Amino acid sequence: MLKLELIKIKMQTNKKVIGIDIGGTKIHMGEVQDGKINKETKFSTSAGAPKQQILEEIVAGVAALMTQETAGIGIGVPGLVDEKLGIVHNVQNIPSWNKVALKAELETYFKKPVYITNDGNTFSAGENLYGKGRLYNNFVGITLGTGFGTGIIIDNKIYSGNYSSAGEFGGMPYLEETLEDYCSGKFFLQKFKIPGEKLMSLAEGGDAQALEIFEQFGNHLGNAIKIILFTLSPQAVILGGSVSKGYSYFEKAMRKSVQTFPYKIIKDSLIIECSEIANISILGAAAHFQMRNTMHIENNTKIKTTL
Repeated sequence: MLKLELIKIKMQTNKKVIGIDIGGTKIHMGEVQDGKINKETKFSTSAGAPKQQILEEIVAGVAALMTQETAGIGIGVPGLVDEKLGIVHNVQNIPSWNKVALKAELETYFKKPVYITNDGNTFSAGENLYGKGRLYNNFVGITLGTGFGTGIIIDNKIYSGNYSSAGEFGGMPYLEETLEDYCSGKFFLQKFKIPGEKLMSLAEGGDAQALEIFEQFGNHLGNAIKIILFTLSPQAVILGGSVSKGYSYFEKAMRKSVQTFPYKIIKDSLIIECSEIANISILGAAAHFQMRNTMHIENNTKIKTTL
């Protein structure tokens, strides 16, 4: 059964929203309505270009999708975000984007509301509104790709913290490096000099060494999940990202590692699942807009009521 917060947001999902995923290698955006992408566009990020050039490319992409019916724009970026002002800082792999007033730029140009957050948050927002996260009030979404990203949902709301940096567990010290070095695609490249895609192919063919590497990965990921349990004790953990496609190869080792968590009632009740939503980055950016816009409408209504 949907909770009240989700029911309120669901009432807004029939509106058309442009969801944007800004990455260091590509920018992917689409028009989202009722949890479906009506139309989309994707282009390479001019990562080494001046920030104004990249901004102009984003504007051109949005203009191709924008209609009079568009309610607004939701954006996920791999960096820090001042969510109130909509200023993005230190975007990964885009050196010129160390301080960009993206919200103000897009709202001035398109006259539509814009909400921006870290891309780990958009993943969890998408799961909360459209995916397996609908079943839980409190969960943590983990994206396993070139990095280790997380998004925290508490009482069906994103908890993003200061500069949308809450839950950056990947940066925590672990062994001689960080969790991200052992719980993302970096583990395969740095420790074994093999890309995750190739390792997956070898594992599918039953290669013993590939299967052993995935077991090691699962053990490390289980340790990361235990840290999350100590910190947040969520009802569920939902995995996404390219590395999660190898779930069947690391699930057993991951769960064995989680079982060493000291509080039995917590580990026994924890649900761990994989996302099944395609294009979750775009849908999640749109979901973040829906969540933030619903809160904005409610807050304005309360203010008017008290006046």
